[in-house]
Amino acid sequence: MTTIMKNNQKILILGATGFIGSNLVNKFKNVKKYKIYAVFNRKKPHIRHKNIKWIKADLTKLKTLIKITKNIDIVIQSAATTTGSQDVINRPYIHITDNVIMNAYLFKALHINSVKHLIFLSCTTMYKSSKRKQKEINFFNPKDFIPQYFASASTKTFNEQMCKFYSSLNKTKFTIIRHSNIYGPFDKFDLNKSHFIGATITKVMKARDKIEVWGKGLEGRDFLYVDDLISFISKAVAMQNDKFQIYNCGSGRLYKINDIVKKIIKYSKKNIKITYNETKPSIPINIVINSKKGQRHFDWKPKVSIEDGIKKTISWFIKYL
Repeated sequence: MTTIMKNNQKILILGATGFIGSNLVNKFKNVKKYKIYAVFNRKKPHIRHKNIKWIKADLTKLKTLIKITKNIDIVIQSAATTTGSQDVINRPYIHITDNVIMNAYLFKALHINSVKHLIFLSCTTMYKSSKRKQKEINFFNPKDFIPQYFASASTKTFNEQMCKFYSSLNKTKFTIIRHSNIYGPFDKFDLNKSHFIGATITKVMKARDKIEVWGKGLEGRDFLYVDDLISFISKAVAMQNDKFQIYNCGSGRLYKINDIVKKIIKYSKKNIKITYNETKPSIPINIVINSKKGQRHFDWKPKVSIEDGIKKTISWFIKYL
C-alpha cells in the first residue's frame, strides 16, 4: 500500500499541545513536504518552528472547524478529553459530551471541505479483558464492554462508525488507529489526570522510601513508547490508500503493572519499597493487541523496548519537570 504524495501538503494537527499532539508536531515540523497547522485551545504552544502555524480554536464549534479545515489536505485528530483511571471510575461521564460534539462537527466539516484524509486516534477500550492478542475484527457489542470503560468504549466506537459512514459519502478517506497505552515525553504527569506510567514516574520521583500502587498490581496492559506510535501515524499518512481502514497499534506484549513499577524504580535509581492500596481505583483486566495488519501494510514494527522507553521518559521528566 504505497502512494506518491505531492509536496507542500497541508497537515492540520488537532490537540497539538497535548501528549500525542506535541510529539506529532515534533515529528512533522522538519518534514519539508508538509506544512503544519497546529491547533490548541487552553494549553499554550511550547514548540516553535518556522514550519508551524499555531491556531487557537474551540473544537466544539462547527463554524470554527469548517474554517480551520478549509484547504487542508490531511487532518490528524489527537484532541480528546482524557484522564486516568481515577476519573474513568469516579467521573466516567467527562469522557462523553465534548468528545462526541467535537468529532461529530469535525466529520461534518471534513465532508463540507472535502478534506482528503483523516487520521482518527481511537483506543482499545472496546476490547474484552483477555491475555490473547485482540485483532481489529474482535469487536464486541456494547453489552460486552468492560463496565469501567463503557463510556469511553461507546464514544470511540460511535465515532469509528461515523468515520465509516462519512467515508462512503465523498472522496475523504478515514484511517482509524486503535493504539494501546502510550507513554513518553510530553505525557501528563499530574497525579489527578495522568495515565499509569506517567503517574507512577511522578510518584517514584517524589517518593522518599515507598510508593503506593493502587489495587493488587496483577493486571496487564500493552504499553507502547510514543515514538513508535508517531512512526505508525507517519506511515499511515503516507501509505494508507483505502477509503476506510482500522488498525491496531501496540507492542503486542502484556506487561503486569507490578513489573512496570519495578522497572520504573530500578531506572530511577531510587531505593524505595512498594505498598498496595486496594481501596483506590483500579481496573483489574488484561488487554493486549495484535498489530500485524499495520505491520504488513506499512512495514512497521515497534523499535523501542519497554526498558529503553522508561529510561527515556524518566530522563525527559528529570530534564523538563
